[in-house]
Amino acid sequence: MICKRYFVSGRVQGVFYRANTQREAKSLGLTGWVRNRSDGRVEVFACGDEPALADFEKWLETGPEYAKVTNIRIVTEKPSATPSAFAVLPTL
Repeated sequence: MICKRYFVSGRVQGVFYRANTQREAKSLGLTGWVRNRSDGRVEVFACGDEPALADFEKWLETGPEYAKVTNIRIVTEKPSATPSAFAVLPTL
């Protein structure tokens, strides 16, 4: 299992990015969470196998219909307390 943290920039708040991210992650069998950040980015923490994370990253690059992603910073992390589902968290 691999865990990655994504910081997604662009027009990603107010366009249903979190809800669609949750739906996509669940469809790929990933666990983790997504939340808006006060700086306008969306932060995503996702855990799963490499092929599923690769597909997820491709989806994050575009996001839902009204999103406009300009940048994604990706940090690979060691799995510690791996979530059992994929949740939408409150804004940080």
